[in-house]
Amino acid sequence: MHEYPQQSSGREPEPGRGRGRARRAGWIGAAVVCALLLGGGAFAAWKNEWFSGNGGAVSFAAPTPAQRPKGEAPTPTPAPTPTPSGDPDVSMPSGPKSDFKQTARLDDGTVIAKTRLTGAKSGFEGDVWVWAPKEYDDPKYAKSAFPVLIALPGGNGFPANYWSDRSLGLQKAISDGVQAGTSLPFIVIMPVLNPDNKYYYDGADIPGQPKMGTWIAEDVPDFTRANFRTYKSRDGWAFMGSSSGAFVGMKTVLQYPDRFKAVIASGGEIVPDSPLWKGHQAEMDANDPEKLAQKLIDAHGPEVYVNFQVGTKETGKDRMSKFVREYGKGPVKTTIRDIQNGEHNGWHYVRGMREGSLEWISKVLKGPKPDPAAG
Repeated sequence: MHEYPQQSSGREPEPGRGRGRARRAGWIGAAVVCALLLGGGAFAAWKNEWFSGNGGAVSFAAPTPAQRPKGEAPTPTPAPTPTPSGDPDVSMPSGPKSDFKQTARLDDGTVIAKTRLTGAKSGFEGDVWVWAPKEYDDPKYAKSAFPVLIALPGGNGFPANYWSDRSLGLQKAISDGVQAGTSLPFIVIMPVLNPDNKYYYDGADIPGQPKMGTWIAEDVPDFTRANFRTYKSRDGWAFMGSSSGAFVGMKTVLQYPDRFKAVIASGGEIVPDSPLWKGHQAEMDANDPEKLAQKLIDAHGPEVYVNFQVGTKETGKDRMSKFVREYGKGPVKTTIRDIQNGEHNGWHYVRGMREGSLEWISKVLKGPKPDPAAG
């Protein structure tokens, strides 16, 4: 069985990589694995289902309301409000719209799409994948915001974000959870994590390097607000990630608790360790989750929520337990989810999300509100 995606090989770090974050030079995509396993006819059907429409333009514009019957008098327009419920926390897409191209289609008709983003604040240019649940196109939610889950990969995190591969099942896990009443219908945003595959940048603005901290914490959320109906407050914003992506997600939530509220952090990475921090101790400390957590504790808030996930067949739980023991107090709310027989890979982390982590994060975030007048 192929372990895809494999975020840690167990080998010594490759030159230029941070300790503890060695990665395979390459990995076999799940699509290739399936192609090898399926016969010709079955593969053709699978290919048609998964890739039909790939490369085509995708729009995430709000659904068009039903037209008024000819001759019917218009309904008097009430005083403008952000949504039918008057929720001032709702932010409609601010633009400019990005150009999206489909990269995968799910069984429920939703699509994963990709665009190229040049960060206005970081100056970094990279790919971003997006997915919106089918509820996003439901007319009764046309004026409602949706919660955002920024999904960060492990490994190199460049030039792709493996959470955009439908075979991992992240998007389907959310859809299934919505139907079961255990998950909010999240918009999922999947940016590249690093600017190249040579170094690991700790999702931070390391002096003299591409500003990946600004890319993740500012440019990607700004892009999301430009294209989707989102909440203005942190109650609609969270991260999830595996391995190195878990570190960046957790670090960003602790660093900007006024913008982000929660994170699902899988795989045990806790401290910054890029070799590029050499000579920049103060800046590295400003990106250290332990120091950031202590700062929050000393300031008495705001509250943030950290849900660790760890497989029982991988290492790293000791680091999570230490963090919970020393910093899981006051405004820093922590929990650890054990994934039975789980290994260090995305498949098993999605299973953990199905088994409880999606429900956990959904309870601390704000969901969409339907318009009662829409029927």
